[in-house]
Amino acid sequence: MILIFKRRLAELYYGWWMVAVCCVIRVLGGGLHAYGFTVFFLPVTQELGLTRAATSLVFSLARAQGAIEGPLAGYCIDRYGPRPVITIAVLLAGIGYVMLAGVTSYAALLIVYMGVISLSYQAGFMDATMAVANTWFIRRRVLAMSFTSGSIALGGTLVTPILAYGVLTWGWRPAALGAGLVFLLGGLPLAFLIRRSPESMGLAPDGATSAISDGAPSPASTRETAPERDPSTRAMAKGHSLGIPPENRGVESGAPGLPGELHFSLRETLRMHQFWLLTLATTLRVICISAVLVHFVPILVWKGFTQQQAAFYLGFLAFFGMPIHLLIGWIGDRVSKPRLMASCMMIASASLFLLFFGTEKWQLWIALASLTVLEGLFSVTWATVGDFFGRNHFAKVRGAMSFLYTWGSVLGPVMAGAIYDSTQNYFHLSWVLVGLCWVTAILYIVLVAPQSRLSDG
Repeated sequence: MILIFKRRLAELYYGWWMVAVCCVIRVLGGGLHAYGFTVFFLPVTQELGLTRAATSLVFSLARAQGAIEGPLAGYCIDRYGPRPVITIAVLLAGIGYVMLAGVTSYAALLIVYMGVISLSYQAGFMDATMAVANTWFIRRRVLAMSFTSGSIALGGTLVTPILAYGVLTWGWRPAALGAGLVFLLGGLPLAFLIRRSPESMGLAPDGATSAISDGAPSPASTRETAPERDPSTRAMAKGHSLGIPPENRGVESGAPGLPGELHFSLRETLRMHQFWLLTLATTLRVICISAVLVHFVPILVWKGFTQQQAAFYLGFLAFFGMPIHLLIGWIGDRVSKPRLMASCMMIASASLFLLFFGTEKWQLWIALASLTVLEGLFSVTWATVGDFFGRNHFAKVRGAMSFLYTWGSVLGPVMAGAIYDSTQNYFHLSWVLVGLCWVTAILYIVLVAPQSRLSDG
């Protein structure tokens, strides 16, 4: 039995090992940073004498920084590969959290959180890891991205409760110091394991039986890795009929285009209305996500829970995220991605209503389980980008999108904090977020693959 297990591991496609490494890195980033910020929110606010809007501004400005860096990050990932970007991000996060333990003023908090911790977090933990999944997979792209995306929620389940325990037991400063050491001692060795692309190792995307040699895929590999199932993916498989110039099927990412696989350049992508529709929808969705995540603990405290109880429910919010990510990924490989995203936004609107207005615990549990679809759609979003615009310029396109949609995470927390500071409740915020969910659903409904539109025109 052990020998069979070892043989199965040896035969496992190397791309899954890359996804696994990225998942562990994102577990640390998600548990200590993405979900961890809400654990630090109230203690930092109280000790430094800040308003909730002021504390939210720290998070928002850090997100704005990530937005500005998006295009540069995309260029660096495509040009140099994901490993250097991930390594720098992990290193800065570790150093930053060690420094965070010593801040004594609002100015110092801004400098450390923005200038060190978040300087390359978006590029390394988010963009580069997702680019790995996009480069190593085509046919199983959504599933690979779902594992990668869902690992953020897994971090919230496994790591954030430990961080919350540390904050409540020893204080937020020792907890921040511990978080920094975990990044430095655990994250850095993992970053060195990342490999650029399957072609760089003589392999083909999805683990096709015939490896690529001399940069040219074999017919067998192209048959096995051709996109399928989703209508938008099948449309992309016909892209060669458009007469797209060969130079638009570049090899910057180290992944030469397979026959029938379409690659739009960044310039071409920016001229497509699909890019702007998808970006606008993602921006509105991110407003909802960031507002809820940053204010999750304060929202539950406002509803009458203790901070300990709120941290407990935060862990379960993250816990529900992982299976939801995988379920959405499994469905996303089989149905229309835009319609799936629209359906999920309608579910999210109902879950937000229950979160803010529910008075029974069972309503809160339903809200926690269904609210995770907001984050679960990230994998479908990036798989849609890969399907619509190709692999070779994925990081650049993602960087351009990040530059735009990340401003939603700037607006969301500050808006939520300002609404609370002015009204001393979150009721008004709830209606804003529910409305945004429905607008986003409509945008997804009208989204179609570029090939469909081009063939009509």
